[in-house]
Amino acid sequence: MTPSARNSNISETHWAQSFPPIENPNARVLILGSMPGIASLRAGQYYAHPRNQFWPIMAALLDADLPALTYARRVDLLAESGIALWDVLQSCRRHGSLDAAIAPETAIANDFPPFFARHTQLTHIFFNGAAAERHFNRQVHGRIELPPLRFQRLPSTSPAHAALDFSAKLAAWRAVAEALQQTS
Repeated sequence: MTPSARNSNISETHWAQSFPPIENPNARVLILGSMPGIASLRAGQYYAHPRNQFWPIMAALLDADLPALTYARRVDLLAESGIALWDVLQSCRRHGSLDAAIAPETAIANDFPPFFARHTQLTHIFFNGAAAERHFNRQVHGRIELPPLRFQRLPSTSPAHAALDFSAKLAAWRAVAEALQQTS
């Protein structure tokens, strides 16, 4: 079943399942979100909410013309650039789209050991917000053997994180481009 078919009848309180990773075996950077929001689940696409700043930030970092890119091309651009994208959680129960509404007792992490086995070039994990970092630390870190990686939390690209404007978020997210330059 496709992600969009599996998540098409999403109500405000729902059991959510994340998407497969966007990956390339030569990825050097992994960006982890927590769990896709309702707009993304309905669209079957990462960061589909029109006000989420993830794709505009990636376009700026990778010098791409975002409006001209289809979702499939955006996915390819990440993979070609050495960026893998996934969510910490494989599934959870949540009311609405906010990470704070994830019922902690229902949170199930994605299967990271095979992912890390396939991606031996990874040097950095960047968390898209505090919730992704928190879920990773609770569900994954310390429970599995991790390769030597650098971890960094970045400000959430979610429209719910309005404390920073686009330029401030972009400045922080430049760490992704710097990591890619260090490892190329």
